Amino acid sequence: MKRVATKIILLVMLTVTIIFSFNNVLAVPENKEIISNDTKSQLVNITNKEKKSIEDYYDLYGSKTYGTVAYVLNKVRVYSIPLCFLGIAISAIYEYILGIRHMETRDKGFNMMITIITIFVICQVLPLVFAIIIKGWRN
Repeated sequence: MKRVATKIILLVMLTVTIIFSFNNVLAVPENKEIISNDTKSQLVNITNKEKKSIEDYYDLYGSKTYGTVAYVLNKVRVYSIPLCFLGIAISAIYEYILGIRHMETRDKGFNMMITIITIFVICQVLPLVFAIIIKGWRN
């Protein structure tokens, strides 16, 4: 018990020493620009493009709520593709490489792959189902 208390006290003292040893000030002088004008114009263009895209969804679905949901579902659909491929690759490593020696690791990889493929299918089909329900049954 005494050793544990000594280790905790040493750890706390080391942490405090490290925190107080850093004396860098990460402030920017007033006369220096953080972002260049070219980068600012690119950010403004991206923001205007996304605002126009959201407005198009508002007009397409006839409601701000439905347009926002459709916009978010479209972004989920687009970004789920690379994330699911990455998940499939990781689960394949678990199943086929690490699972050679351990059966539970192989099962973990297989179950993870089934889960990721299911999530992928849901993310790809959900915007279509939403559009069919809102466009078809709402009118």
